[in-house]
Amino acid sequence: MNHRGRVSPGTAAPAEERSCSWLNPWVFLVSVLAIKTAFVTICLVVFLHGSYGQYKTLLQNATGWCCVPSVSAGKKESWTCCPKGWKHFQKSCYYVSDDKMPWAESVQNCTGMGSHLVVINSKAEQEFLFNLVKGVFTKAYETKYYIGLTAYENGQWQWVDQTPYKKAATFWKPGEPNLLFAEKCAAIHVKGNTDANTFSNWNNILCFTSCYRICELAIKFI
Repeated sequence: MNHRGRVSPGTAAPAEERSCSWLNPWVFLVSVLAIKTAFVTICLVVFLHGSYGQYKTLLQNATGWCCVPSVSAGKKESWTCCPKGWKHFQKSCYYVSDDKMPWAESVQNCTGMGSHLVVINSKAEQEFLFNLVKGVFTKAYETKYYIGLTAYENGQWQWVDQTPYKKAATFWKPGEPNLLFAEKCAAIHVKGNTDANTFSNWNNILCFTSCYRICELAIKFI
């Protein structure tokens, strides 16, 4: 009689059958995990859609940004962003340095950070900057902060971003600017945190003088 197709009681099943029965639970678990992973991914994509997604992208592309919610009249909620350590006022971000450089090097330093030496356009901005630098403690009797104004070319005052220079919208100290043949760069001068000269503290100085600096860049809206 042919016994090749029969298996006697107590005889172990073929190896391939044992392998299949052992793998089935693992295949099931892997499938469940794959489905869960896909579901979580879809949820994250949906959650990160919109302004929060733009905020996340900004942080990935330019690390060190600080963003806060901003709601304008008649507009939906958005985010306003400045680099960490910079101060926000109106539509700009401002950086006050803690080291000193001549004017040309100050220009290059601000440019290297994607900004420019500050351009002051209004009384409100001048007052904000004056109070900002007045709060910085230094041991010097008078502290100087370069701004983006120079008469280095042609002896005419010019802002670094090509904003037209208007004498009526400047904040020079009484009697300044003077000695224009030599002192061709402008700086805010502050005499300690009790200085009251809010709107009359610009002075022209020698451009190779090492001073602190104020950089400015446009605020980011997302």
